[in-house]
Amino acid sequence: MERDDLILDHSYSLAANHDEAHGKEMRKMIWKVTAILSIVTIIEVGLGIAVKHGDSVWTLVKFIFLALTLLKAGYIVMEFMHLGQEKKNFRWMLFGPYFIFLS
Repeated sequence: MERDDLILDHSYSLAANHDEAHGKEMRKMIWKVTAILSIVTIIEVGLGIAVKHGDSVWTLVKFIFLALTLLKAGYIVMEFMHLGQEKKNFRWMLFGPYFIFLS
């Protein structure tokens, strides 16, 4: 009996989504996402180092941490779960409850 999970025909690798131009675009997108997330993380770490726990602005820093964390989470979802290509109303339907419950 022949297994149907083995693909012996290698023509699938020549599909339009597997060309070099598409690979370059994907790598460019991944580097962009990495850079943006790294910058936001560096800002968070810098704030954590600069502001001490007992300072008067510590409450403000906590809200900034929360906002930046939500920004990072939303950006990850938009890019890697492909919600950035969805309609605006659908995105608000998904993200709206988080903003309502957290505020």
